[in-house]
Amino acid sequence: MLLLSHSCVAKRVSICNSAVVVPCLLVVAMGASNVQAQTRFVPAPDQVVLAPSAHASGAQTGPLREAERDWRRNPKDLAAAVHYARSAFLLGLHEGDLRWYGTAKAALLPWWTASGLTAEALFLRGLVKQGFHDFSGALADLNASIALNPDRAEVWSWRFALHLLVSDMAAAQADCSTIAQRFGTDEGQACEATLMARTGRAAQAVALFERLVKVPGFQGEGAQRWLRFQQGQALWAAGQPAQAQAVWSVHLQAQPRDHGARLALVELLNATGQPALARRWADVPNPSDALLVQQLLASQALKDGEAESLAATVGQRLAAQALRGDGLIERPQMVYLIRCGKGVAQGLALAKANWATQQEPVDGALLVEAALQLDQPQAARPVLEWAAATGYSDPVLQPLLAQLRQRLGGK
Repeated sequence: MLLLSHSCVAKRVSICNSAVVVPCLLVVAMGASNVQAQTRFVPAPDQVVLAPSAHASGAQTGPLREAERDWRRNPKDLAAAVHYARSAFLLGLHEGDLRWYGTAKAALLPWWTASGLTAEALFLRGLVKQGFHDFSGALADLNASIALNPDRAEVWSWRFALHLLVSDMAAAQADCSTIAQRFGTDEGQACEATLMARTGRAAQAVALFERLVKVPGFQGEGAQRWLRFQQGQALWAAGQPAQAQAVWSVHLQAQPRDHGARLALVELLNATGQPALARRWADVPNPSDALLVQQLLASQALKDGEAESLAATVGQRLAAQALRGDGLIERPQMVYLIRCGKGVAQGLALAKANWATQQEPVDGALLVEAALQLDQPQAARPVLEWAAATGYSDPVLQPLLAQLRQRLGGK
């Protein structure tokens, strides 16, 4: 199955029966979202630095270490570089640590501007470009990969996810139609349900996901990871937070290392006034930036005396990112500045810049919150226009948009 995923940084898509998992952006990182835990590493092309063993984290699996050894033996071998880049990229996606995107880029750097690449190399380069917010470059590479090999479901799915991220809903719908024609009804409905949840048809999406999670061919770990995440997102958009909470809680008992679902659950718990539960679910070893900021939000609500220490830790991470010269905006930073009250004006500037690049519901909510706090409603008008065009709503965004309309004089 095509694992269409979440902003995040966004959480995107993978083929269930082949266990190949791809982005998470409907989330999106997703997504994100998934696509959105650690700040992306953005060094200059001639300043990519790798540890003796990438990140030397101990979290590396045997296959990843083997892929790294093969690549280091001959870093000019394209096949070895692509294999290692895929392994690193997926680790960053699944663990919520997008520094691995820098590792993936380092492996592909000799071919970063090259033409005449294989379909697989173009696909991986497109994924990494998307991770670095080069959406036009990513789309060009995915299109080129599809032109060379139109029968790879995951490439179509990632392209769908990218179209959704930039709110090209017509192109996303066209991708869903093609996916259904090429890869079957179930794959097409998985794509369609994701699009429904983002275009004001969440109740219909909920019904589809209820069927899809039971499809025999979608019972693999990767398929369930994606489907359960999207099922929860659809329930949330449909105004059923208790049901979304139940879906993610049960799923995490089966897959406790699913960072995307854990982050989504913790965000939901904080948003629905359950900070004690949020702290408990976010309490994992070496939490991502996103989980750490959610811990801070929960601690502030609980007044448990730990907020100062957590804020200091988040501040240290952000300072380290600044010293590295990280140039891309990450959601944890915006949440820290806007919702944790650590710099709303700066957060508004970041949120405006971020929204100009990608349109994820949670990012829209952050932009509206900051604009309302600073009495600058015009700054968030693009979110209002986006919501009107797509029909999207959820329990956090809906009341914020109502306040925004009122501040804008009902316009």
